[in-house]
Amino acid sequence: MSRKYALVATAGILLSVSAVSGAQAAQDNQGGGASPRYQPAMVQALAASLGVSEETAVRRLDRQSEQQDRLAGLAKSGISTDGAFFTSGGKLTVNTHNAATAEKVEKAGLGARVPDRGQAELDAIKAKLDAFAAKKVPTGVNAWGVDLATDTVTVEVANESRAAAKAFLTEAGKYGSAVKVVRGSEELVPQAVIYPGSRMTFNGYICSVGYGAHDRSGKQYLVTAGHCVEDLPVLSYDNVRFAKATHTRFALGSRSVDMGVAALDAGNSLATSVGTWGNSSPVAVRGSQRAASGAALCKSGQTTGWTCGKVSSYNVSVTYTDQNGGPDTVVTGLGSSTVCTEGGDSGGAYISGNQAQGMTSGGPTGQTCTGGVNSRGSSYFQPLDDALSYYGLTLNTN
Repeated sequence: MSRKYALVATAGILLSVSAVSGAQAAQDNQGGGASPRYQPAMVQALAASLGVSEETAVRRLDRQSEQQDRLAGLAKSGISTDGAFFTSGGKLTVNTHNAATAEKVEKAGLGARVPDRGQAELDAIKAKLDAFAAKKVPTGVNAWGVDLATDTVTVEVANESRAAAKAFLTEAGKYGSAVKVVRGSEELVPQAVIYPGSRMTFNGYICSVGYGAHDRSGKQYLVTAGHCVEDLPVLSYDNVRFAKATHTRFALGSRSVDMGVAALDAGNSLATSVGTWGNSSPVAVRGSQRAASGAALCKSGQTTGWTCGKVSSYNVSVTYTDQNGGPDTVVTGLGSSTVCTEGGDSGGAYISGNQAQGMTSGGPTGQTCTGGVNSRGSSYFQPLDDALSYYGLTLNTN
């Protein structure tokens, strides 16, 4: 039987939220006034997770943005690099192909290293594992993706006693130290669940709103997780139709990408700010520049509200277990994070600073986000920039 999911608004005008100011000193450090550079809840969450003051957290966000701008400048000047990531201390470290390039990177004020492998080689290994998984879903293996900080492809295993998992690990073992196996993780599910009575429902299923975008003609779309619109349903808010799904790259039991879009009905629109569920004023969306691994990250979702953490890695593949007894599904091209999510958060908006990052895809089955904004956990998200590129859309910005 086909599976269906529904949508619950989490962004912009579809929410009613109240503003909560951060510490005055942190506000002053952001330039004061009613429009600080960073959303206060993100500053508070980053400060709490690092064990530092909010002023220090603001300075770290400033350094993070400045370093990513420097890296973009190196690319524009023709300097070829091989991936970059933030260290735990907040320094952006850039993979280079040789010592000469590393010296240029360091002169630009960034960290540099010549890795044993680097992103291109790791991406190639990961692509081979994807191809292997396409032949048979590796049930028991949760996720595999490129981890630039450790210079490996990391494989997370929930149950290695299963035959499919054993076969996958045998294949992964062919790449020696380039693959790191992490055991003991929980099985993953795409986070859309039945929630009777929700204001945003169809056939009893729910998800969370992602981002608004438009095509060249100006037609407006919702960009969301593909599994939320698998059957291309009509989407409603407060029992009133507002959009119709048109495309998805998610198909239960098939190798998938978790992106999809819905065309907004005439007269409807999505705000260019992300709602924070009462933790602060909505966060204005200024663009969709991808944040490097290690960057601060928050998400808005209808189940857990506003939760924050950091980007873990990109180019991750996961195995989603179907909770209704259907076939498992391998989803590729995801980002991973330490942001806590639960069922029903799917499609929800991830943002770093004022840069939109993606939409909730899934997470561990037994995860409970009881700590509010600073809940500890993990989740996977569909990078927004990939979805915009694939569908030929432009993000609506504030």
